Amino acid sequence: MKWLELHLDTQPAGIEPATELLSEYGIDSLMIDEEGDFKDFLENNHQYWDYVDDELMEQMHGKSRITFYLEDSAEGCNTLAQFRIGLSAFKKQHPEYAPLILSMENVEDADWENNWKQFYKPMEIGERLLVVPEWEQAQEDGRVKLVLNPGLTFGTGSHATTRLCLQALEQHIHGGEKVLDLGCGSGILSIAALLLGAKDAFACDIDDKCVGVAYENAALNGVGKEHYTVRAGDVLSDKRLQKEFGGDYDVIVANIVADVIIALAPQVGKLLKKGGIFLCSGIIDDRAEEVREKLVEAGWTIEETRSSEGWFSYLCR
Repeated sequence: MKWLELHLDTQPAGIEPATELLSEYGIDSLMIDEEGDFKDFLENNHQYWDYVDDELMEQMHGKSRITFYLEDSAEGCNTLAQFRIGLSAFKKQHPEYAPLILSMENVEDADWENNWKQFYKPMEIGERLLVVPEWEQAQEDGRVKLVLNPGLTFGTGSHATTRLCLQALEQHIHGGEKVLDLGCGSGILSIAALLLGAKDAFACDIDDKCVGVAYENAALNGVGKEHYTVRAGDVLSDKRLQKEFGGDYDVIVANIVADVIIALAPQVGKLLKKGGIFLCSGIIDDRAEEVREKLVEAGWTIEETRSSEGWFSYLCR
């Protein structure tokens, strides 16, 4: 039997939560490597060494890695695909555990691509949208078709938080809008808005890989840079990025995490036109009431609440 060897890199504080996440998918046989364990070994086993080179110390610096194995089979690949969806949501909920990078040994990248892609199919969203993975075919049925290739870094659009945003956008984009997409990832929300009729969109994400991925997805859908701008940076602290935002947006969408939405709530209104909407998602159910209260404190009126699979979104004016 062949096995896939997988590694999940995280912060030391993320080891226990990440192992609990793996357990939810039936993955309980793990090996954990940490810098602290390595240093403890060096400290308590002087009799076995007298010199440790700088390269080895650098390799172990800040290292917290979970190693696990899955069968190299359809069942194993299905488990891996489902875990990848769960990991995407986990990353949104817990940015403090970054990098949360999943990597694989003993299989070529092309094999991984082919294995995980088979589990993503076209998805109908609301009344108007159809999200189609680039490698799939879909019948033309009058819906607005959004072609997407998220790569291995960003979500596919299948997660509940993304679907909630897409459902709201298809109801509130009527044509000619200016859109700001905070935490854009693959660009799915801002590109969807443009395909639904928005005139211009500005998108950003803290992960600098977003720029290439979002522009590539825009090109797949015939969206050019004259109407679409993508940048990388921290929406809360990057002054240059904040200056480039400009203002007068009709729609601002933030599919991020509760803490960032709470921090944005008092600030983001100045970027909107009068009567514009702030759509926020990525809110886990046990933080939903807290986020609602903070939005109201910041002066927002919550006009629509959506929920799915334990996640919430709010549409505010």
